[in-house]
Amino acid sequence: MTVLNIENVSLEREGTAILRDVSWRIAAGEHWALVGANGCGKTTLLKVATGYEWPTSGRVEVLGERYGETNIPALRRHIGWVSSAVLARVPNSNRVLDVAVSGFEASMGLYREFSADEYEAARCALARVGAEGIAARAWGVLSQGERQRCLIARALVARPSLMILDEPCAGLDPAARAEFLDSLERMAEEENAPGIVIVTHHVEEVRPFVTRVLAMKEGRILAQGQPEGVLRSEVLTEVFRRACVVRKTGTEYRLEMGGG
Repeated sequence: MTVLNIENVSLEREGTAILRDVSWRIAAGEHWALVGANGCGKTTLLKVATGYEWPTSGRVEVLGERYGETNIPALRRHIGWVSSAVLARVPNSNRVLDVAVSGFEASMGLYREFSADEYEAARCALARVGAEGIAARAWGVLSQGERQRCLIARALVARPSLMILDEPCAGLDPAARAEFLDSLERMAEEENAPGIVIVTHHVEEVRPFVTRVLAMKEGRILAQGQPEGVLRSEVLTEVFRRACVVRKTGTEYRLEMGGG
């Protein structure tokens, strides 16, 4: 089954090309890392994938439904989105469990009564990301890593087919980043895990559960495929416009920047 299919998509804004002839297919069971420098079009591509931006040309399908011919808000319920933009919108007084259960409505705050079964599903989602112990705590006292895990649980309650994590490790210290990526890896290994797209600048965050990597430059896809074929020195030198060396030790990647 194809979860997401983007064909020959271009997007122009006020005469400037933001995306240029992008084609990207995500099959069920695949987990992707999306890498590229700031301003290369990563977030815009994800907004096109979720129907928040409309391409100038090209075709977008989610779960076999074509945008322009289907109910996009309904399709969005099959895509979980975790980003810093969501972090800033959660009221500090909200309990973690309430934040998680709000994922059933994709809302910030609670605007209806949720059933006991829905709250139980929210608890289960928190448990999947190792956050069941903080269910009663207030959002305002959580660490950055705890907040990220809570938002993943919020996305999971709707049982999405695809989970998009837009730079989820930004602001995390090294220990919190390792703990967060460990929990993400455990989730990816579950039998009914959604496909995962993790947006990152850091090859160190490309864990073994990642099956595919897409590298972007200036609104175009520079390379896509298996990690070992994309996370190469020559590819990332072009991505970041600076000489760099990619090293791999065991299953871990490391990027070393050269001189300007």
